[in-house]
Amino acid sequence: MADDVRIAGRKTVRDWKQFRTALVPGAGPDLWEDAFRVYFEARLSSRYLRPIETLQASRTLDGEGFSILAIHCTLIEFLESTLQALSYRYVRRKDPPLKQDEYSESGKLFAAFLSTRQPFCKVFDPAIAADFYVGVRCALLHEARTKNGWIIKAKGPAIADVSAKNKIVYRNNFHAALLEFIQSYRMALPADGQLQEALVRKFNSLCE
Repeated sequence: MADDVRIAGRKTVRDWKQFRTALVPGAGPDLWEDAFRVYFEARLSSRYLRPIETLQASRTLDGEGFSILAIHCTLIEFLESTLQALSYRYVRRKDPPLKQDEYSESGKLFAAFLSTRQPFCKVFDPAIAADFYVGVRCALLHEARTKNGWIIKAKGPAIADVSAKNKIVYRNNFHAALLEFIQSYRMALPADGQLQEALVRKFNSLCE
């Protein structure tokens, strides 16, 4: 990728290459706060969070929840692949096998986020997360609809309501839960070497 390509707000590939030289084992918490704020958060805000908030602010209740959830679903895959330091690669039959840091199927990655990360794991077990992947994520991105009984509402008492009678995802609550997760990641990053290594590897891959 060319060095002048923007990867986070106005920050470019060149900026990241210069900045990452300071992100060594033992780097101080202020540097990791900068890594979060200037690169990770800036990328999420400009490409995902601010567009979602613009849609939320319309308050039309005229179907914008489909667009909001579609953006949420792409964001989830980016978050989990960052946590696991994985990069997506489309694999054809004659292609070489995946490397250890690559994946080609998003279903398991997506369901892992919902069923293991706070606060989503309070609502989604592995089975519900897998059903959400098919009935919401894949249905929205491939057919611009929900399937398998899932419906989208603006807000409610929880992230989602899944029972024998209901499969409801509350998109404003879902958004608030994503923001909560992102802030918990921010708090953990300066002291967690595994998260730090994964973040550097992910942004390195974005710059390839």
